[in-house]
Amino acid sequence: MRDRAVPVGRKAVRLTPLARLPLVLALGATVLLSAAGPARAVDIPDYQAALDVVRSAGVHDAVCRFLATPLPGAGSDTGSDGVVTAPDTPEPCAGLPAFTLKDPLAVHEITPDFVAGTALPVPTEAVRLSHLVSALGAAVNDRTATVLLAPTEGGGWHLAGVRDGDTDAGYAGSATPGSLVFTEPQIRGWYRLTLTTVEPLNDQARAGLDGRSAVPLADYQKLVKARYADKLPGTEYDTRGMSSGYGPDGPATEPSTRTPLLAGGSIVALALAGGAAALGRLRRRRRGTA
Repeated sequence: MRDRAVPVGRKAVRLTPLARLPLVLALGATVLLSAAGPARAVDIPDYQAALDVVRSAGVHDAVCRFLATPLPGAGSDTGSDGVVTAPDTPEPCAGLPAFTLKDPLAVHEITPDFVAGTALPVPTEAVRLSHLVSALGAAVNDRTATVLLAPTEGGGWHLAGVRDGDTDAGYAGSATPGSLVFTEPQIRGWYRLTLTTVEPLNDQARAGLDGRSAVPLADYQKLVKARYADKLPGTEYDTRGMSSGYGPDGPATEPSTRTPLLAGGSIVALALAGGAAALGRLRRRRRGTA
């Protein structure tokens, strides 16, 4: 294969095939990031399906049940680690003010190959779409909430749960044209990724970058490889049953109409029975690798 000359002004620079590879990858990443930004449909497969789920009567009723149920541990000294059954009433929204949900936003997370160091440090290899979030348009009775959507096998989305607060949606919505936002769930760190630079968005992320305001994506890969590479599926850590992290997700189950549960802990969520598996994966990722 002959080298190709690329004109630069009046001169030409000759690129070998190996030298052209990073350029091709960088151009591909540029295309990806140029479309990134809050609520961009291009970020989300089956975006209209996600909108339909968020605007459905079933999700609206699920949010009503969540808002009508006291948080686990409220008014006690037991914290928020309890589990209670949400009321399954025929009129779950009775007595609640009218509310709307914002358009769904993409939540990305770092990929297993990126953590292992086998993927190149480019955006298309470093992160993947994890799930969608949609927050309340405004607080209801002084409470905020976020709907979690998980991908359904064969395409589309379904309700995985409802979480107290709107922090995740706030971070997901901070993506700008030319950047995307991703999470390092093991430390609950949120970052903004431009073409080659990782910037922290919260204190956990700043600690994850050793206090630096930004690092090259390649340097960030070294950090997460040191933290988690020995805990990936197939490692001794995993085979001993301690890993919670980066294995491929199993097929998502279809939504169910069974009575939802309100689960306490680090992510307070109302999980429909059909979304329990997907929500469980989200919880395991957020609890960390230990």
